Amino acid sequence: MRIPDGQAQQQPDTTPQAGEGLSRFAPYLINRIARRYNQSVQESVTSMGLTIPKMRVLAALATMGKLTVNELTVVAVAEQSTMSRTLDQMERDALIQRLVSENDSRVRVVVITPAGLTAYHKVWPQMTAAEDALFVGLSPQQREDFLSTLSQILQNIRQNDV
Repeated sequence: MRIPDGQAQQQPDTTPQAGEGLSRFAPYLINRIARRYNQSVQESVTSMGLTIPKMRVLAALATMGKLTVNELTVVAVAEQSTMSRTLDQMERDALIQRLVSENDSRVRVVVITPAGLTAYHKVWPQMTAAEDALFVGLSPQQREDFLSTLSQILQNIRQNDV
């Protein structure tokens, strides 16, 4: 379609309006929710000698099995430098073990140890209680729909195989 000279096509204004703030901007809401969730579990995690990144590593390894350091960086949502320090500490605490990959001697895979699995089983109830608090007032169907929507959004933006 051609636009006659002198008539620029108007794009709809999608910027937040006064009083609306960022309450309808999904990335903002997702970040606020994630931050609040982490604050909810922080105290119980700290009392067990863990941190949020360590908790994420334990959950990833307990549920997904052995992972490379790069895969853990993605699924545990951490920067490479933070992940390296976290894994160093976890290895010293005997929560994880780093092994040479069977497929590539340059790659390290990370596995959870029995002590790490015990820690995971201790922290998991706090993690699920904090998650349940997110869904107070929603029906089981609304919760399922929300999780399905988030999974689809992750598929849409995903850049990694994990």
